[in-house]
Amino acid sequence: MTGLLVVTAVPAEAEAIRAGLPAPPAGAAPHAAAPAGTSPAATGVTVVPSGVTVVPAGVTVVPVGVGPAVAGAATARLLALAEAAGRPYRAVVSAGIAGGFVGRAAVGATVLASRSVAADLGAESPTGFIPVDQLGMPAELLGAGTAVPADPGLLAALRAALPAATVGAVLTVSTVTGTAASSAALADRHPDAVAEAMEGYGVAVAAAQAGLPFAELRTVSNPIGPRDRGAWRMREAFAALTASAVALGQAVAGPAQG
Repeated sequence: MTGLLVVTAVPAEAEAIRAGLPAPPAGAAPHAAAPAGTSPAATGVTVVPSGVTVVPAGVTVVPVGVGPAVAGAATARLLALAEAAGRPYRAVVSAGIAGGFVGRAAVGATVLASRSVAADLGAESPTGFIPVDQLGMPAELLGAGTAVPADPGLLAALRAALPAATVGAVLTVSTVTGTAASSAALADRHPDAVAEAMEGYGVAVAAAQAGLPFAELRTVSNPIGPRDRGAWRMREAFAALTASAVALGQAVAGPAQG
């Protein structure tokens, strides 16, 4: 098996993670991307899209785009390509920066998801939000359900490597929360939520469909609430993401199955 696939939304997140991964051993042969249009099975490479970095420690880091749809679709493609090449991944991690719920995850904190939740998948009503799984949808149409739990073994390995990390639900939203009212509504609906981001649930569903362990790792750049770019601390969040990357290498070495 190839190792751990780590997907981020944007290149800056991927670069922050790569900066914290172990340096390649002396004399290690670098992994090369296959030429465009070449069959992965014919070349023996893990994946072929541009932007892919594979380190000898067994961690592949790929920025796949913003939002649950593109993140899920791109992750599914990467997993399928690796499987077709005969080098399937053994686990998947969605990683990047996030907003933190006030009083639950401070700016600069590292967060590990106990579950990744599709927080805005459902319907509005006069009495409030109704999750899609309460609208009478057959279970088979919901894929992995509206919340995908982190794989116990993978989460345990990450927690062991990051003992100071905050653990709780990470919400996936298509529209970033930007008002006090919406923040309070989300916090009330999800009392175990510690952060929100935009890709985790999509990646989780792709991993679940492939039968692979999944986890989500985030570092907090801003408090969730009224939108205020001046309160964002991107530098601190990226530094925390780099510091947390060592845990990904340790997760590869440890058990991935729960």
